[in-house]
Amino acid sequence: GSMDANVAVLGTESVGKSALTVRLLTRRFIGEYGDIESIYSHSFMVNGREISLNIWDSPYSEKKVQWADGYVLVYSICDRASFNSVSRLIQTIRSKKDYMNAAKVPIVIVGNKRDLHHRRTVLSEEGRLLALNTDCHFYEVSAAENYHSVLMVFHGLVDRMKDAKLTMKRPLGFKGIVKSMSAVFARRRTDSL
Repeated sequence: GSMDANVAVLGTESVGKSALTVRLLTRRFIGEYGDIESIYSHSFMVNGREISLNIWDSPYSEKKVQWADGYVLVYSICDRASFNSVSRLIQTIRSKKDYMNAAKVPIVIVGNKRDLHHRRTVLSEEGRLLALNTDCHFYEVSAAENYHSVLMVFHGLVDRMKDAKLTMKRPLGFKGIVKSMSAVFARRRTDSL
C-alpha cells in the first residue's frame, strides 16, 4: 500500500533548507532565495511502495508542528546559532505533539553545507551526539554538491515514520495549497525578472 505523510522542513534562515527541499524535488541546486513559504507534493518509491510526501518548507510556526507527521530539522555546519536552535526545536516539537509516546516522533537532524568545511564551526560529532541524545537520525550533507545524500535524508525520515506506525491521515483542506511544482518554479523565475 502507499503511505501519505506530511513533512515539515524547519530551520533558521540561510541554513539551506529550501535548497535541500528543492534538491530532493528537482535534483537541481538553487542558492538561497529567502524565506518563502511553500508546500510541495512529492512521490517516490521505497522498496516497491509508493510514498507520497507533502513537504512544507517554511519559517517555523506552531501550526506546522501540529500538522506534520515527520520533521527534517536543518542547521548549517558554519552557523552555531542554527545548531543550537535545532536543539530547542526538538524540545518544542516533542512538547507539542500529543502522541502517546513523544519520543517516537520521527525527526531527522541535518547538518547542511558540508562542502564549506573550511568554515565549519559545528563538528560532525556534535551533530551525532545531539541525535543520539534525542533519539533522532542524523545526516551531514551538502545540498549544493550531492543529490543522493539529500535523498537519503528523506528515505531515513520515511523509515522513522514507518517505525512510529503513525496513523497516516490524508491532510484536510490542503488540496488547494499543494500547487504543482512547475507552477511554483515558474512563478519564482518570473518574480526575479
